[in-house]
Amino acid sequence: MKVAFLFPGQGSQEPEMLHHLISHRAAEEVLQEMSQTLGFDVRVADSENALKSTISIQLALLASGVATARVLIQSGVQPIAVAGLSIGAFAAAVVAEAISLSDATKLVRSRAEEMEMMYPSGYGLAALIGLNETQVSGLVKAVSSETDPVFVGNINAPRQIVIAGSIDGMKEVLSRAVELGARKAELLPVSVPSHCPLLQPIAKSLREQLRSMQIRDPQFVYISNVKARAIRSAVGIATDLADNIAHGVRWHDATSVAQELGCQRFLEMPPGHASSDLVRENLSEVEAFPVVSGSIDRLFKRAQS
Repeated sequence: MKVAFLFPGQGSQEPEMLHHLISHRAAEEVLQEMSQTLGFDVRVADSENALKSTISIQLALLASGVATARVLIQSGVQPIAVAGLSIGAFAAAVVAEAISLSDATKLVRSRAEEMEMMYPSGYGLAALIGLNETQVSGLVKAVSSETDPVFVGNINAPRQIVIAGSIDGMKEVLSRAVELGARKAELLPVSVPSHCPLLQPIAKSLREQLRSMQIRDPQFVYISNVKARAIRSAVGIATDLADNIAHGVRWHDATSVAQELGCQRFLEMPPGHASSDLVRENLSEVEAFPVVSGSIDRLFKRAQS
């Protein structure tokens, strides 16, 4: 059965997530390499206090995703495609061998530091469930202004959409969404307006950093965030890694592409289960489940059956 690896984005983090990884040499090597690159033990990024920082969250997610995927691969579970939501794209690119773990660590740290610096308060993300993209786009267009900008961010499912922008502007969108029939409309515990034009300066910075790094054609198909397309070139991956922070993520379309490539089983790297839940809810005739720590033998039996 053809397999796709999914790498979650910010919001899936959990305290102690790096202390609950599958016990395996491959996972330990990832933690050691990232720690050496950072100049400190990456495991400290997963404490409850540390995870209040965007920097710690994104580094912990990179470590968790790459470590778990490498354990799976070294144990015989080979994906044909990889896809990462937002920050998860960096883990996907590392696992596809398009970029080194050391370079990805440097990029993720820089990306997160710039995000925290640009928008320390007053901005963030909000989630809407029950309205389609056309409806949400209409609300955003009606509310967004120069002083309180709002943008459509992630299309996680046909009726599960994330918006980004100023808190005040998003609150107005949420209020109108409820009146329009949204089942859920709430601010998310994310302090940065990810995946919208407000973060274009960070995309420019990432493009400049990527020029000095070696990016290679992927060993597995990499599915992009921005265009939700199968990418098989180094140039395409570099463009997506830089640009996805300033563009909406078409996550539902990305997982649909994986299905079109023949993937029937979707494995979500830890922590969390939101991405595999979305696959089960919105794609037919596929299996999806999160990879969790525990018995390695049981895990691989399930992943390969």
